[in-house]
Amino acid sequence: MDVPGPVSRRAAAAAATVLLRTARVPRECWFLPTALICAYGFFASLRPSEPFLTPYLLGPDKNLTEREGSKPDRLLVLRVLWNDFLICYSSRPLLCWSVWWALSTCGYFQVVNYAQGLWEQVMPSRHASIYNGGVEAVSTLLGAVAVFAVGYIKISWSTWGELTLSVFSLLIAAAVYIMDTVGNIWVCYASYVVFRIIYMLLITIATFQIAASLSMERYALVFGVNTFIALALQTLLTVIVVDASGLGLEITTQFFIYAGYFALIAVVFLANGAVSIMKKYRKQEDPESRSQVTTS
Repeated sequence: MDVPGPVSRRAAAAAATVLLRTARVPRECWFLPTALICAYGFFASLRPSEPFLTPYLLGPDKNLTEREGSKPDRLLVLRVLWNDFLICYSSRPLLCWSVWWALSTCGYFQVVNYAQGLWEQVMPSRHASIYNGGVEAVSTLLGAVAVFAVGYIKISWSTWGELTLSVFSLLIAAAVYIMDTVGNIWVCYASYVVFRIIYMLLITIATFQIAASLSMERYALVFGVNTFIALALQTLLTVIVVDASGLGLEITTQFFIYAGYFALIAVVFLANGAVSIMKKYRKQEDPESRSQVTTS
């Protein structure tokens, strides 16, 4: 901010000089922090066993070949990862939960990242008191309660999981749509809380279902791939919807698109879940019909 008048500027400069002089660290105080930083850097970089590791592995104790000892072939590693990838995602339940994970996490990040901008448009912070931070805290707390409560839900996720994802994704779409269209800050806050509770509930179920289908050494692969796809989709959605190089839409239009995005997820999983249930009941009916034919 400009200070009016030459006298005021000189006074401000003099005051700044006094503050700088008083804020200087005494000369005798710099040695201890510097020594601690240098000591940390030294011990963090100290690897006394590194020069002797390869001779130890190639020696009579381990008796590894030079190729085995020099922690493997990159092509072999990539081949193993690709085979694990195919094995993991060939499981239909795991693929279903992973697809929902990636798609919903993409939308979740978009809503969370830009909700503050929507609230600012509904109720500008310069005109009234806002409670954005409190809403974030309350939504996190209630989401944690919902996560603990999910352990008491008894349901066959293999049968009803996709329909459950569809119904709750539709509720998420409704919450985002209400938050976007109703010009009341308290309704926006309530919709946001509902949105986060549902997402945290479902992402916990999805995490459990994915982990239950995997061996422990494949956790990093699957969750890493799912998170990478979610972030890639979020980047693409940001470039198209938000960024000025794309459509550069207004915040209300953005949230309308996010609501449609979750509604589309709900439709996809509704159709997929209905087909899965029909197939399952047909398989159950076939043995019954065969047994009736044999008895007749």
